[in-house]
Amino acid sequence: MADAPLVLGIETSCDETGIGIVRGHTLLANTIASSMDEHARYGGVVPEVASRAHLEAMTPTVEAALAEAGLKFSDIDAIAVTAGPGLAGALLVGVAAAKSYALGLGVPLYGVNHLAAHVAVDQLEHGPLPKPCIAMLVSGGHSSLLLVPDVAADVISLGSTVDDAAGEAFDKVARVLGLPFPGGPYIDRAAREGSGTAVAFPRGKMDDGTLDFSFSGLKTAVARWVEAREASGRRIHVPDVAASFQEAVVDVLTRKALQACKKYEVHDLLIGGGVAANSRLRALAQERCDAAGVRLRVPRPGLCTDNGAMVAALGSDLVAAGVTPSTLEIPADSSMPVTTVHV
Repeated sequence: MADAPLVLGIETSCDETGIGIVRGHTLLANTIASSMDEHARYGGVVPEVASRAHLEAMTPTVEAALAEAGLKFSDIDAIAVTAGPGLAGALLVGVAAAKSYALGLGVPLYGVNHLAAHVAVDQLEHGPLPKPCIAMLVSGGHSSLLLVPDVAADVISLGSTVDDAAGEAFDKVARVLGLPFPGGPYIDRAAREGSGTAVAFPRGKMDDGTLDFSFSGLKTAVARWVEAREASGRRIHVPDVAASFQEAVVDVLTRKALQACKKYEVHDLLIGGGVAANSRLRALAQERCDAAGVRLRVPRPGLCTDNGAMVAALGSDLVAAGVTPSTLEIPADSSMPVTTVHV
């Protein structure tokens, strides 16, 4: 492992400037500068604010990561960067910075897929991925089920959200309940004091024969339930509503994930993305995987949310696989399909 190249990863797909450094599957630094507080007053991420924050944070965050790892710029062997999907302006900042660093250091550049990176990061905690595995990625922008024969070469989409992503639904329901942005952690916290069976919220696309997700109807059902209670002057117990909503989301997510494992006869499930930090999702997934004889892998919460370590991890896999580096003409592709691992 000591001979493996040092890869620096740059992540700027949304509101966090993430810089990670890895050697093989060993994490040396994972530094994040978040602009979340700047977005909170708007109740959501503002693309222009995110882009400016990335621009201001890039140099100091890279320098902080190098200091954390005890390295110099000249020690870096390759640069990896999220080329998509994500917010166009935010991606452009990261891609431009990565090109500059790669050109200035004379090292290869790898433009990688944000979603595949969420899969690759688990290796920094649990070692090489089983081949194949099923990966479920759940975040503010994505709810996807993937078949992953090889994260450095072959990622196959099995299903995705047809409307709101799971994390997006958490944010919108939090707003209905008067909870702060981002909604996920606050709903998770409130739900611990409530009952997941207090309100029978719907489970979208639960038994439709597909591996797709839908959370828009659930979000609307919560809003209408709250409106009806308010109109009648009845008390709303926020923890019960939060717990019941959360239970509906994680019920669908885990059932669909296990359906994918059964259908494709795969015995390893990986869950990644920001919503994978949710305590109830982690607990229910473990319970259902144990019952089904499926091995579950979930990175620690700090590696689930967007970070540079995941980008460096995928870059390291690409280097190890002998994949041809990207050119300095790579674009920032806000709608990059998950089947495109690198560009």
